Amino acid sequence: MTEAAGASANSDFIRAMVRRDIEQGTFGGRVQTRFPPEPNGYLHIGHAKAIVIDFGIAREFGGVCQLRLDDTNPDTEEAEYVDSIIADIEWLGFTPPEPTLHASDYFEQLYDWAQFLIGKGLAYVDDSDADTISAQRGGYGQPGVESPFRNRGPEENLDLFRRMRAGEFPDGSRVLRAKIDMSHENMQLRDPIMYRIRRAHHYRTGDEWCIYPTYDWAHGQSDAIEGVTHSLCTLEFQDNRALYDWYLEHLPLPGDRPRQTEFARLEITHTVTSKRRLRKLLEDGVVDGWDDPRLPTLRGLRRRGYPASAITEFCDYIGVTKTNSRQSIELLESFVRRELNRSAQRRMAVTRPVKLILDDWPVGIDGEPKVEWFELTNNPENPDDGVRSVPFTGELWIEADDFAEVPPPKFFRLSPGREVRLRGAYLVTATGVEKDAAGNIVAIHATHDPDSRGGNAPDGRKVKSTMHWVSAAHAVDATVMLYDRLFSAEVPGERTGEPLDDLNPDSREVLTGCKVEPALAETPLGEVVQFERLGYFAHDPREPLLFHRTVGLRDEWANIQKRQGK
Repeated sequence: MTEAAGASANSDFIRAMVRRDIEQGTFGGRVQTRFPPEPNGYLHIGHAKAIVIDFGIAREFGGVCQLRLDDTNPDTEEAEYVDSIIADIEWLGFTPPEPTLHASDYFEQLYDWAQFLIGKGLAYVDDSDADTISAQRGGYGQPGVESPFRNRGPEENLDLFRRMRAGEFPDGSRVLRAKIDMSHENMQLRDPIMYRIRRAHHYRTGDEWCIYPTYDWAHGQSDAIEGVTHSLCTLEFQDNRALYDWYLEHLPLPGDRPRQTEFARLEITHTVTSKRRLRKLLEDGVVDGWDDPRLPTLRGLRRRGYPASAITEFCDYIGVTKTNSRQSIELLESFVRRELNRSAQRRMAVTRPVKLILDDWPVGIDGEPKVEWFELTNNPENPDDGVRSVPFTGELWIEADDFAEVPPPKFFRLSPGREVRLRGAYLVTATGVEKDAAGNIVAIHATHDPDSRGGNAPDGRKVKSTMHWVSAAHAVDATVMLYDRLFSAEVPGERTGEPLDDLNPDSREVLTGCKVEPALAETPLGEVVQFERLGYFAHDPREPLLFHRTVGLRDEWANIQKRQGK
């Protein structure tokens, strides 16, 4: 990765704006941002970019970033999601200030401000149903139609609104709308809905409320109550900014009026980040839960072994722009691979085992096959990680595809008569095979060169292949999960309009009966190690001896760059 590639975290337009505001004394030189997720699911990789921007800018300029849960939709929100959001933010390396804030903290103030707008003739109760209101809004280039209830007087509207809160009317029978302009070219300003009647139990306020504010009504006002200076949103809220400002302009705010600024959201190839579609994957049983390692949720990526630092560095690298784009999943994986190459200890594991028998292996003084121990480096990138002792015997497990009875061209691994190096141990030469009744190879026979201890022959002869292995007598059984893209298309849904049409039915392969060296049984849950020659694998955080492949060893992003001449 070159120094010129990627955006500088210190030169984007948002940081330039914040510096200018500080220099000019805007907001009294304060910097306060907020991260306002809805607690209706688990955070995903797209949220990671927003977290890095919101919390990172506040940290960089000596300000504060508040975590505020946008809990205005009781039908889909749960305390479980609140806890997971806080935990995921902390995992990424940021600490939300205490206490955690909620839009529901301001329900009473929002209700009072709604009454204020009604009293000013700027909001009204509409008895129309949802379909009628939608039709009356018109379309782009086509003006809307004013509701027949639009010209009710303030006193009647106040009475109806208070009765809405008191629970006198059925769900969906009335709404409160802002009175702006039904012909405005910005559809967001065509008398948007502020409140709906909805009898649903709220995880914090219980059954206290039967009317709930919309996101647009709660958003800017919550910012103002908290003292937010820079309200940073993704580009899909660009058209909502005019409404954000309209509400703030017409209310008696307690302090400075916050400013909304939009940036490009994060999209990644072979991935969807829509919470609705992620939830459907769960409901349809395509994935096992919000932490399924195939999902782009932060819980899923963490379980798969993605380091938090790799995610935040990736987000810093792609920068802050005003144009939506789709980043390559291979670029994200290159950050993961680079971090794990530095930090992950090396281990040997055989995922598709076949027995290798050294016919000339000596017997020990106790009459049992001799056991030798080899010291292997834990991480060549970090000498401080030291070495480990690995047992070696005359019966070993090797990968089935490391042997070919009839080798194809350019196959340099084990085959009859060919000598290879067993990693850190001996040079061995295959002499024959055992097969079952169906003709399948069940064991490979070989001899070893006892003078090649450590893997090098004293006469200096060269071999073209080094293979990993595990002592059969000391092997530990493990289960390994191999993953492919959850979606086969780079842009899921581009062909049909429905991303779920591009699901990859072979996104996961479960390998049982894998053979791993004893040290892997002692690997802490959740830790990532490199299986030599195979890739990086994360020890499941809950289930011992279950390993998830994080990424392979090959840098696919570098290959893409090379093909593109970069």
